[in-house]
Parts: sequence; C-alpha cells; structure tokens
Amino acid sequence: MFKILYIYLFILQCFLCASKTNAEIINTNVERLLDLSSQLVKTTIKITAEETTGKHITEYVFLVADPNLAFISLKDDTEKNIVLRKNKEDLNGDQTFTFTFKKESPTQTFVIETVSSKIIRPHPVEIEQNDKQLVKYNGSLYFYSKYKTRTQKTNVKLSSSNILFHTQQKPFSVGANRIILGPYEDIEALSQQELVVHYENQTPFLTVNTLERTIELSHWGNIAVKEEIQLTHAGAKLKGSFSRYDFQKEGRSDHSAVKSYKTYLPASASGVYYRDTNGNISTSNMNLVRDFIELELRPRFPLFGGWKTKYTLGYNVPSYEYMYNDGNKYQLKMHLIDHIYDNMVIDEAVIKIILPEGSTQIKFSTPYQISRRPNELVHTYLDTIGRPVVTFSKSNLVESHIADFTLNYSFEKVSLLQEPLLVSAFIYVIFLFTIVFLRLDFSITSHSHKE
Repeated sequence: MFKILYIYLFILQCFLCASKTNAEIINTNVERLLDLSSQLVKTTIKITAEETTGKHITEYVFLVADPNLAFISLKDDTEKNIVLRKNKEDLNGDQTFTFTFKKESPTQTFVIETVSSKIIRPHPVEIEQNDKQLVKYNGSLYFYSKYKTRTQKTNVKLSSSNILFHTQQKPFSVGANRIILGPYEDIEALSQQELVVHYENQTPFLTVNTLERTIELSHWGNIAVKEEIQLTHAGAKLKGSFSRYDFQKEGRSDHSAVKSYKTYLPASASGVYYRDTNGNISTSNMNLVRDFIELELRPRFPLFGGWKTKYTLGYNVPSYEYMYNDGNKYQLKMHLIDHIYDNMVIDEAVIKIILPEGSTQIKFSTPYQISRRPNELVHTYLDTIGRPVVTFSKSNLVESHIADFTLNYSFEKVSLLQEPLLVSAFIYVIFLFTIVFLRLDFSITSHSHKE
C-alpha cells in the first residue's frame, strides 16, 4: 500500500516538474509610448503577457539595458501599483526587476513606466548663438525582453516636426511630431536593433549638478528649508562669443538658451529669499497658485550650453503642517526633494535634516532606496550638546522622485525650557555683574568723612 502511494507521489512530482519546465511566458501584445519631447526619455509600456501552458502568472521579469535608468513604476489593469523587486545585474550588465502580481491569472495586463536621463545628446555638440539645437536619440527599436513577443508597436513623441533622420524599419509612418514604428511580429527574446532619431529639440537641457537641501526643525513652530543649487545647461555648447544685443533683438521664445524657469514651493512658504555669491537676486516673480507658490527664477545672465550658475533658495513653513506628535513621540513628513524646474535632472542630492537638541530614538524611512550617511552633531545658538543631523544622498533624481519621507523621533517636552532658561540665566548674570560692578570702588584716593 505504502509502495503504491510512494510511486504515485513520485509520478505526480515528475509531472509537475515537467509541466513547470515546459511552462513559457510570451508577450502577446506590447504597446510602447516613447516620449522624447524633453531632455528625459519617458517610456510607457503596456504589456499583455500570457502563460502558454495555461498556468497562472505570478511573477514577471523585466529587463532594462539602459544604465541611466532613473525611475521605474508598475501598475496593473486596475491602476494599482504592483510590488517590484530589483535583482542583481545579469551577465550582460542589464538591470533586472521581478514583478509579483497580487492577482494570479494565465493572462496579465500591466503598464510599466520608466524615466531615463542623459540619453538624448546634442548633435552637433556646439552651435552658434542663433542656431537651433539638434539632438540625437539612440535606443532600441524592439521591446527588450527575456520573453518572446508576438506583436509590438512603438509610438515616438518628439518636441518638433523637424526630423532630420530616423530608423526606417518598415512598417512605419511619420506625422507632425510623431513617428509610429510597427507593428512588428514574432520578435524573439533578447532581440535588439538600434533605433536612431535625429531631430530638433529646443527645450532647456538643465541639469542640477549638486543639490544641498537642509531642513531645520524647531518645536517653536517653524521649519526652515534652504537649498544650495549648482545648475548647468547640458545642451549644445555655445560656439563663439555671446552678443547680448543679438540675443535681445532675436527675442525668440523657443530658444534653447534659458532666460528663466519656474520652481514650486509649498503654499504656506514665507520669508522666501533667492541669492547667489554676489547677493540677493531681485529678478524673480512669485505667484500664489491654488496648492503651491509658483516662483519664477531669472538668473543674472541667460544660460547657454555649457554655462553654469549657482544660487541659494530658502524659505520657512509652519511646523504644524508637517509635524505630528503623540506625547513625546514626534513624526515629520516632508518631500525629499521639491520641484526645481520642469523635466528636471539632479545628478547628486544631499539632504540634511537638523533635529532639535535632545532628540533621541531616531528612525528614518524613505519611499525608495537612498545612501544613508552617519549621523552628525551641529551646534547653533543656545545649544549645549548639539543638534542631531540625519544626512543621506541620492543620485540621478527626476520629478518622479518627489515623494514624502517619514522621520520618527522622541523629544522630552521639558527640553523646550532649556533655551528660555539659558537666556534668563544669561540676563540674570549680566544684571548681577552690573550690580556688583557698580558697587565696587575703584578710586585710588582716600575719602575723609567728618564726624
């Protein structure tokens, strides 16, 4: 009896292993939207995957051959986010992500959104002041996947209808600022063919080389934010000398040179300042919109390709909008980074959070992976042991990274009396010293008193 049962279980296990071996996922339909209208490459991929053996698809492996991938997200057909896990790079150096589906089904439909930087490059790399900026994009014509694709189609969106060259793999069509490639059928797994698009792109290619963002908390009702920004125009470099007369005379709104740009601040921001190494910069306009403050920043000079500028932007916000407490437990929720300009790219960001003196049990969480640095101590006015500073960094940031971090810590409310007591003690010592000083007699002559 037991021998028969063992033989049955053995055969069943072999059958399951064989079924798993023969299981194969294919992409039945892939629709790509490739947005090349700015300095970023924004890709939206709608995939319908099917398990050929009829088994449920629980995981899907997505490959990214682009080393400059900045952001990736995944949603299912109900617009709900799907959990994704980044794996180690494979032998080809490709980044791999594994998606785990909550709803098991033989057919899965989902949407992948990616944002990449520094792929669109100026071509030529130098232009004269009044020339138009031309750029070149090099990518993949086919959807790069470890699975076979039955049919796929790519829609390329450009910033201009001036297209000098593009890969002409039939079937394709061109209309205005759009290129439609495909549909292509029966594409084997890991297939690659280069896609080249050479076109006009006059959008600003601004890059934040370094961002140093400091958030200083105060339990007296204020949060001070300061950002030190070094900015470079990464577009086609200016060839020859700059003529301000020609620049003012031309007056083109579509010029690749940057006259001004808009940054967004919280709606409750106050005490806004904008300065550089020479002092305050008065060429800025601030408008209160519904949910935020729109601040138009105008550098002291227009930014052409290869030109740089550095400035400091700061403001204050009320702490009650971002801080919550339960007894001696406090929680801070704020943006890791804020909107600096449209389609922004940040090479390296360093964020410092200065907590009140006496803060303990610090716990920190972020919506994505960051590089945490050791905690520090900083001394400001009326400090004794110093204020703890939480520091971390992140590279290759885009607008999609604007999200809230959570910082929990403990703080004894009696510590709020430290600064008033220090001020009171200091004033008391000054008065005491003054009283003693006025009562001392420093004269060198003796005074005789009549009886």
